Amino acid sequence: HFDGRDLLAMSARDLKTLRRQVQFVHQDPFASLNPRMSVQALISEPLDIHGIGSVASRQQRVSDLLSLVGLDQSAASKYPHEFSGGQRQRICIARAIAIEPKLLVLDEPVSALDVSIQAQILNLVNDLKARLGLTYVLISHDLSVVKYLCDQVAVMYLGKFVEQGPAEIVLNNPLHPY
Repeated sequence: HFDGRDLLAMSARDLKTLRRQVQFVHQDPFASLNPRMSVQALISEPLDIHGIGSVASRQQRVSDLLSLVGLDQSAASKYPHEFSGGQRQRICIARAIAIEPKLLVLDEPVSALDVSIQAQILNLVNDLKARLGLTYVLISHDLSVVKYLCDQVAVMYLGKFVEQGPAEIVLNNPLHPY
């Protein structure tokens, strides 16, 4: 369910509308970026798909997003292979927030990154959550990441929810052995 609506019962048209409200940040930033597209094209693609803004306003939006995620404006003309893993993840985050979604699904967003870069990306994600009023669904096996980013936790075991509640309570006093 999202916004009180059953996702499985939605029509194709309703799902297209929903896609504007829900975006995804993948575990592997390199695999989720088309290597033949410039950063400008990658970040503006969701704007193009949803018909948001003019060409000039899309270019400005990309510029604003690059700045928001901590990348230089020169990044717009480059390609994914020209960046480090952390920079690629910043590009993925900029792309995900380009159309101002309500919800971001973060699938192990720092697991493919060096430990030193993980903290930077986690701080960025936490800052964007507060600044943009985003809600996250974080999928992670790393309890330190869960503890840092989450207010509520749901623990899954064998595909079923076995425990859920406030992060501090679930993480400090788990009821399920998993």
